[in-house]
Amino acid sequence: MASSKKNTFKLTAAAAAVLGVASFGAQAQETDFDFGGYVKLDMLVSDYADGQAPSSANIGRQQYIPSITPVGGEGDDLTTDFHARQSRFFFTTNTELDNGQTLTGHIEMDFQLTPDGDERISNSYNPRLRQAFLKYGNWTFGQTWSNFQDLNILAESVDFIGITDGIIFNRQAQIRYTSGGFSASIENPETTVTPAGGGRIISSDGFMPDVTFKYSGKSDNLSWQGSVLLRQLTYDVGQTGDDETTFGYGVSLGAKYTFGMDDIRASITTGSGLGRYLGLNTWNGAYIDANGELEAIDSTGISFAYRHFWTEKLRSNVVYSRGWADNDDALLTLAGDMTEYTERLAFNVMYSAASNLTFGAEISQASRETEAGVDGDLNRLQLMAMYKF
Repeated sequence: MASSKKNTFKLTAAAAAVLGVASFGAQAQETDFDFGGYVKLDMLVSDYADGQAPSSANIGRQQYIPSITPVGGEGDDLTTDFHARQSRFFFTTNTELDNGQTLTGHIEMDFQLTPDGDERISNSYNPRLRQAFLKYGNWTFGQTWSNFQDLNILAESVDFIGITDGIIFNRQAQIRYTSGGFSASIENPETTVTPAGGGRIISSDGFMPDVTFKYSGKSDNLSWQGSVLLRQLTYDVGQTGDDETTFGYGVSLGAKYTFGMDDIRASITTGSGLGRYLGLNTWNGAYIDANGELEAIDSTGISFAYRHFWTEKLRSNVVYSRGWADNDDALLTLAGDMTEYTERLAFNVMYSAASNLTFGAEISQASRETEAGVDGDLNRLQLMAMYKF
């Protein structure tokens, strides 16, 4: 993951009216416009040691997705992929209102994970909405990172996320209130369910929003965060109009400690019914038991990252992440062979030729194992070149 450089210019209310940018006239004394992003080339060489490589259009060929590491098959040949789909652009406005408050708007997009396009001729891909929100006072309205997530523990990696298996990684529409280190939110609900025979059903029956609470603190070189998730998992099992529901919850703790230029980041997350919040939805939130009732699935994740600066421009990161679920016997009987755990260990070298130009190389091994003990590895070399503007 990478931050972006900002480029700022100002627009007065009078100029905005002339240009047609704003129609609220005297309500805006002055507006700051910030824009930025980065251009990134990724080059991946992947060895699927225990199964068939997915097609070039598969999202696992763009970045590491824990749930799709092949298991139990004969290893495939090496695959090579070049893409620039992570390249990103954002636009932010800050407007002074006549009531003394500041109104912030932000929109951000990239081209990662979109289904349209292929590698045959033009490599054309649709833009993807990442974030779109406004901030007014202590309130945030729109799509942004889940309040349950800890952005502070995200490792510096060549892969899009790096510590994917064991962390909360989620952006969605929400209403959030923030005061100092405390924040609370209501967020878009969505339940993923394992039916009899396995697979995934995405339920659209949710009524109650997901609720989160978070507190962030800092003491000297240590910054930390604790967050709680409360949710209702819902699904119309019999398609009768009567929903089956169950309660889900999660607790997450994360911390970052800096010493000199180096830092250590770690986190642990556990709960029942976490589902799509953990490990890019490697495990569903609930399953349908033999009585047609909804039962939450317990899952846990951990992450660790250490960054060391060899010089001001040269640094390395060691990252490790693991996620696992407590799939009970009833689920295994009804839904077949389920993933027990996934994990990934990686080492990278980053060189910043200038403050806004970085080259990187990363080697990694990822593993997935099922409850039946069938496993598989994904070995990958990934190179990158990134220019932030």
